[in-house]
Amino acid sequence: ARVTGLSRSTVSHRVDGLLTAGLVTEDGTAPSGGGRPALRLRINARAGLILIADLGATRARLAVSDLAGAEQASAIEDFRIDQEPEQVLAWVDGRLGELLTAAGYREQDVRAIVVGLPGPVEFAAGTAVKPPLMPRWHEYRVPEYFAGRYAADTLVDNDVNLMALGEYRARFADLKHLLFVKVGTGIGCGIVVVGRLHRGADGAAGDLGHIRVSGSDAPCRCGNSGCLEAIASGQALADRLTARGVPAADARDVARLAADGNTQARQDVRVAGQQIGEVLAAVVSFTNPSAIVIGGSLAQIDDVLLPGIRGAIYGRALPLATRSLRIEASALQDRAGTAGAIALAQQRVFSDHGVAGLLRGRSRIPGTS
Repeated sequence: ARVTGLSRSTVSHRVDGLLTAGLVTEDGTAPSGGGRPALRLRINARAGLILIADLGATRARLAVSDLAGAEQASAIEDFRIDQEPEQVLAWVDGRLGELLTAAGYREQDVRAIVVGLPGPVEFAAGTAVKPPLMPRWHEYRVPEYFAGRYAADTLVDNDVNLMALGEYRARFADLKHLLFVKVGTGIGCGIVVVGRLHRGADGAAGDLGHIRVSGSDAPCRCGNSGCLEAIASGQALADRLTARGVPAADARDVARLAADGNTQARQDVRVAGQQIGEVLAAVVSFTNPSAIVIGGSLAQIDDVLLPGIRGAIYGRALPLATRSLRIEASALQDRAGTAGAIALAQQRVFSDHGVAGLLRGRSRIPGTS
């Protein structure tokens, strides 16, 4: 009542409605300062579920979470995103259904679905736009695939955006500006400004991997040449190692070789870190972030990758831009995208529109009448 300016009776009436609908639940009493102790209330985590499909180029993390953000079931699977979207989404839908059943829930308990894709995404439409790693997905409307299966909104975003939001919520909520850089099969960047994702006018913000690197003319999947991704991504390093007689199929193979002490792999990763750092130095000078978090397959060998990134940034960016800059490896690692997806879904579910929808469908909430 104090925060909203509404009368106590109005607040009590609306809280009663939320309690009846099962969206909030009583949670004991607060310490009394005199008079009757006040009841504590909390969100009812069992009021619904969130389904998450965090899809990378060669690996997927699938999860079922309650509304409070606690995972009820999850799985990590190897797969390839460069297939027909219907084929990939049918597989995703099947695996999510299995996880839902394993957690003891039904399809009607789902309140939101979040899909992360490794490419440029027009967030409002839920479509990928000319994604280099998944060309068959151009302008495919992912939400329409799930519309007939679940009575829930489907949110689609770039996978690195979700990682940025997850890492920010988990560790950096006291900062205003964060960059999350994923170095895996490709290279991407998620941007958080004053606690919110910055997607740009059309969803293309943060496409770090397709900034041109001076002196390089390596062909890139995007159709241009000299892109950072074409020379410093995990796939570029894997192809280079293979050509020199060190077999590596993808970024994870490169990370494994480097972790096992392969000299050539470690040297290539070190040079890639310097090249990524040089591009990031320009970004730091332009945006002045509070923190840069490095994730993805190659970030697992942070003793090799991060020194190159740090050295290039601190060596080229102006002192004022780096004075308080933190550069760290991801603490959440493969859970960063899932954490961000949960945060994105919670924003939608607990918005005015989302709560109104839950109230209209309150008979479907587990454990309520």
